[in-house]
Amino acid sequence: MTGRLTGKSSGLLERVPPYLHGWILPIGVVVLWQLSGTFGWISADQLPAPTAIIKSYYTEAVNGELWRHLFISLKRVIFGFALGTLTGLLLGLFTGLGRIAGKMLDPSLQMLRTVPLLALIPLFILWFGIGEFSKILMISLGAFFPVYVNTYLGVRSVESKLYQVTQILNYSTWQRLTKLILPSALPNVLLGFRLAAGNAWLVLVVAEMMATSAGIGYMIQDARTYTRTDIVFAGILIFALAGRLSDLAVRRLEKKWLGWRDVYKG
Repeated sequence: MTGRLTGKSSGLLERVPPYLHGWILPIGVVVLWQLSGTFGWISADQLPAPTAIIKSYYTEAVNGELWRHLFISLKRVIFGFALGTLTGLLLGLFTGLGRIAGKMLDPSLQMLRTVPLLALIPLFILWFGIGEFSKILMISLGAFFPVYVNTYLGVRSVESKLYQVTQILNYSTWQRLTKLILPSALPNVLLGFRLAAGNAWLVLVVAEMMATSAGIGYMIQDARTYTRTDIVFAGILIFALAGRLSDLAVRRLEKKWLGWRDVYKG
């Protein structure tokens, strides 16, 4: 019986285009959510129906507030993500390739990585103020560690036999880096980028709820003050969609650059 049910569910799933598989569960949740609101199973003040949230999207988009907040949030997260991932990549390569650099820097960085980012907010405000620079630095720090840790691990995981082969072939340092180390570490690096993208959006929420007057995080905070639950959910869904799109973008790079790997596909 179990085998028949499994076979039927697999057959139904095969009829759905592969790019829609990840959307089946969210769509099901939205349908159930809408039914709960329509039939009054849940209070609209606590959990507004998706149609009410869409109406709020439309209202905020028409008056221009949604686009203003979204543009500012995107600008912050793009600059912070770029700064954090670039720094993490370079420092991960530096500590991973250099034995002395790894021994001197990596233990301190690993210790700093365990400090909750929220605990550093007072220092960021004290040192850098409450302007854009402070917020971008916070986001970059959130994106830095996933890339650094995974880049360091990827470089250190390259087989020593392959190093010996490059020595036999008289590879220069640049050839060894571009033809052996980076391709071997690329799966770890891209994993770090995926985690960093999620962290960047997570830290953005915290940064925009801290002494600011614009951004999706501020929009959520302001809506909470006036008990606009529909606007709160609208902002939350924007963050969820942004995180999903960021993850899909990195996955697309994985398929393009790591298509040569023979991995389990289920």
